[in-house]
Amino acid sequence: MQKSSRLAIYALMELASNPDRQISTAEIGDKYRVSSHHLAKVFITLGRAGLVQSIRGVGGGYSFTGNAKRLTLLDIISLFEDTTNECKLNDPTKATDEEWAMFDVSKEINDMALATYGSITIATLLKQVERHRKLRAQKSEEMSV
Repeated sequence: MQKSSRLAIYALMELASNPDRQISTAEIGDKYRVSSHHLAKVFITLGRAGLVQSIRGVGGGYSFTGNAKRLTLLDIISLFEDTTNECKLNDPTKATDEEWAMFDVSKEINDMALATYGSITIATLLKQVERHRKLRAQKSEEMSV
């Protein structure tokens, strides 16, 4: 997965977890240790896709306009990467049996990855984040006892 795809997913998780709040690219950039300039490019793409809206002025930033229960990771990744699932051989007419075998395995792995990305929504990821927070809090409590 490319960096822009990951940043878009992180940004959308931040925005979807606080739907009534506008969040700046600087705030998201600080949390994920990336430049707000790079995030601004990501947000342009997300805005064109109708997933975020920009609010200008004091207290402005971005807000989430998508549907966290329907928006999948594959939907987001597809905005930044080619997900047509084309595994390629340099020259299929001259490929060896070993090259074809590796091609088949690579294609299967890619198919499974795309299916998984297509089945996980932003809402699902937010639930996973909450589970991690609870586990971390429990471990912290256990260590302080």
